[in-house]
Amino acid sequence: MAFVVTNTQAPLGAVTTLRVVNSILNLKDSVVAWNQTRVTRKILSRLSPEQLQDIGLTRADLT
Repeated sequence: MAFVVTNTQAPLGAVTTLRVVNSILNLKDSVVAWNQTRVTRKILSRLSPEQLQDIGLTRADLT
């Protein structure tokens, strides 16, 4: 019967790399979400009060 030893711990460099990559991806996702919100608000701000009312918004809702 063979006895196999397995190492279930990741090397420290791999864990650190994973955390750095995750941080970068989270930052990217945050920037993309911020930009989408900015673009949406910019487009909505160009609408007239009547157009905003048609879609159920007011000027105060845009802030």
